[in-house]
This record gives sequence, C-alpha cells and structure tokens, in this order.
Amino acid sequence: MTDFSQSQATVSKGRMLVVDDEAKLRNLMGQIIRQEGYLVDEASNGEQALELLKRTCYDLMTVDMSMPGMSGVEVVHHARQLRPDLSIIIVTAHPTVESAIMAVKSDVTDYLLKPCTADDLLLTISKAMQERAKQQKRQRLLEMVSAAMDTLRETEGHGEQAPAAQTNPVPAAPPEDCVRVGSLALDRPKRLVTVHSDPPRTVELTEGEVSILLTLMEKPNEVFTYNQLADTALGYKDMDKWTIESVVRSSVFRLRQKIEVGSGTPNLIRTVRGRGYFLSAA
Repeated sequence: MTDFSQSQATVSKGRMLVVDDEAKLRNLMGQIIRQEGYLVDEASNGEQALELLKRTCYDLMTVDMSMPGMSGVEVVHHARQLRPDLSIIIVTAHPTVESAIMAVKSDVTDYLLKPCTADDLLLTISKAMQERAKQQKRQRLLEMVSAAMDTLRETEGHGEQAPAAQTNPVPAAPPEDCVRVGSLALDRPKRLVTVHSDPPRTVELTEGEVSILLTLMEKPNEVFTYNQLADTALGYKDMDKWTIESVVRSSVFRLRQKIEVGSGTPNLIRTVRGRGYFLSAA
C-alpha cells in the first residue's frame, strides 16, 4: 500500500516511488530510503504505480522487473510516457540480456540486483539524484536559451518598432495562414492554435512552438527525428546530440502542456522512443 503519512511540508532530498509486489522487500526498501531523508510512496503492482505517477511528480522510481500482471518492462514504458524526466532504477533477481537491452533503450538510470544491501541501494540512488540535478541544471540553461531564441524570432518577425494600436477588428487570416490537421487549427500570424476538444480551447504559442507544431502538421503521421526538428523547425545547427535532443524535448514538452488534454499518454504529439515525434492526424 502507498504511504501517504509523510507531510508534504517536510524538507526532503526528493520524492521516490518504490514499485515491488513483494511487500516485505518493498517496505524494507521504503524504510531505508526514508531514513536517508527522502519522501517515499510505495506501489505493489504496475497499475497502482501508474496511477501514482499520474497524480504525483517523482524524482526517481525503483521498479521490480518481475511482477504479476503488468511487468516491470511495461511499467517503465508507460512511466516514460507519463514522466519523461523521471529517473528509473531497475531492480531484478534474474538479470537477462533482454532486460539489460530494455534498460538501455528506455534510458534507465541504473540497474540493481536482488538482494542488494542498504549501502548499495542508497549509493545508487545518490548517484542517480546527482546526475538528475546536473541534467536539470543543463535543462534550465537550455530553456533560457530557447526562450531567448523565441524572443529574437519575434523581434525579427515584427521589427523593432511596436505596431500601432488597432481600432478596427482584425481580419481573419487568409487560408494559407491557417493550417488544419485533425482536431488542431493553427493561425500562424497570430500564433494561436485551437484544439477542437470538448469544450474547444484556443491557446497562444511562442515562435518556437509554432515552428515545431507547423513542421509536424505539414506531414502528419510522419516521424520527425530530433535532428530534423532542431534544424527545420528551430534553426539549430552544429550542436551535439545531447543538446539537440534536450532542446527538442523541452520545446515539445511545453507544447504538449498547452495542447494536450489530460495528464495521461499524449494523443496529439506522439513519441517514437529513440527516434523523435509525429503528429497524429486521427
């Protein structure tokens, strides 16, 4: 069962989710991690873990590979969709080549073998949290650069002189300035996208978000790699692989926050793990 007894106001090192069907081991791991100063929730199966992930932002999750019902592999796959930045540690008593390959493909942070000592568990968590802190720092810097690039694009697009106040109604954008795909309608000049949901929503985008969305809308259901989106949509060239993927993921994350409905798996901009993204035209 999940432990909600810890006060949310407690100063902690971070928030953890321990997923394991073995109650004794799960409780022991939770106790060890709590004593180190972390907030910990526990889940006895994959379904319960995913429900917690929908409601709570965790820094790190440990997950047992072999559980009845939803396997650890499935939990990791769905967790990546719900929380792309979540650090994940695989725990298994039966390591296999397949599980190791899955860990690499899913960007799993680390791999622990059962039984593991308290020292091994805490050391692995500490290393994962240190790496997470470094990535978050780099991510914040990239977001600052991305925001500065958006501001520069807006300045170049509109000129340095601010437009005069308009007293007449703004005419509708000509057809070539309106792009429609599925439930989305993008008004490029106004940087507005309307999501025809129930009820319909209209949100304002940045220049970078418009460029990403427009690129995806021009070829719906076609996968665009990180390099293609960075080059074609954002104009970023000659960057290393990590920077390109981080910039694109950050831009897509912010775009999804504006246009997707609900907190589950994205329905409009879909992820193809290890390759990039595509816009679903359904």
